[in-house]
Amino acid sequence: MSVRAYRQIIRRKSRQIMVGTVPVGGDAPISVQTMTNTVTADVEGTIAQIRAAEAAGVDIVRVSCPDEEATAALKAIVRAVKVPVVADIHFHYKRAIEAAEAGAACLRINPGNIGSAARVREVVKAAKDHGCSMRIGVNAGSLERELLERYGEPCPEAMVESALNHAKILEDNDFREFKISVKASDVFLAVAAYQGLAEACDYPLHLGVTEAGGLITGTVKSSIGIGSLLWAGIGDTIRVSLSAEPVEEVKVGFEILKGLGLRHRGVSIISCPSCARQAFQVIRTVEVLEKRLAHISTPITLSIIGCVVNGPGEARETMIGVTGGGNGTHMVYVNGVTDHKIDDGHMIDHVVGLVETRAAEIEAAKAAAAAAE
Repeated sequence: MSVRAYRQIIRRKSRQIMVGTVPVGGDAPISVQTMTNTVTADVEGTIAQIRAAEAAGVDIVRVSCPDEEATAALKAIVRAVKVPVVADIHFHYKRAIEAAEAGAACLRINPGNIGSAARVREVVKAAKDHGCSMRIGVNAGSLERELLERYGEPCPEAMVESALNHAKILEDNDFREFKISVKASDVFLAVAAYQGLAEACDYPLHLGVTEAGGLITGTVKSSIGIGSLLWAGIGDTIRVSLSAEPVEEVKVGFEILKGLGLRHRGVSIISCPSCARQAFQVIRTVEVLEKRLAHISTPITLSIIGCVVNGPGEARETMIGVTGGGNGTHMVYVNGVTDHKIDDGHMIDHVVGLVETRAAEIEAAKAAAAAAE
């Protein structure tokens, strides 16, 4: 917890469940999820997409299982990847059972939508037998007819009631290893629904603004919705829904968490928007550095500032910093202190080398500490 009170986030106390090897809820780190957009029966394509997400740092990946071909492919997919796989089930209870048998770590399912009480019992038994957790996924766009007729439109109260109704079905079957989401494409509706649900139960919450849009629009809407909830201490796992590749969802998810100080992964670049004072091409430099440092998972702060107006101040707060200077020569800071100068032509390679060296030192120190324990 930060010593600065204005940075303090007090997380809602929720029970903890396991999604495979990943704890969700309680005091576990807030996990980042994405969903594949390949045809699940395309085993090689789906595995490749999950592995790309793994390289970006994803904690959990969801795949759609609408038919028998998808659940048949799931077994090979689960074996080939490192992260837990969630099977997305909508209406057919047999797909849920098949997914559990195939090794899914979690079933995304609304128990009230899969038919009789007997079918629900079968799904719960399969989940218990195979160590699956579940996610109840309420969506404003697919609320039950009875709730829409009673409330008149999708509203926070209707979404919370839907979620609790589904939860009761699982509770009545002595199953509590589940998390809940109440997503909407409208940011206000999604946030209000999550706030209501957070007060109504202690189950872990999966945050998301569904169907948020393309990369830029979806990032903004998700950052507002997910970010405001996390800032209020609500949320245990997140998925940023974008009309973009899954890797982009993972990147945005981590940036939201990093911006709030809730997770620290990779290089955090603090850079100015650039202006006529810049002594080097800040925008191009940052673009190149983001690509060349994408492989670094160690938390490192880096400031890239084009001139001396704000450069020294920002550099004092970062591990490595560069401030633009005159005659194509720029000041390099290490641990907030002026260290040496570098010229334009060598700056990017030099910064990459400094970051990689610092990352290696940090990881070596971690390994030594672990060995000593």
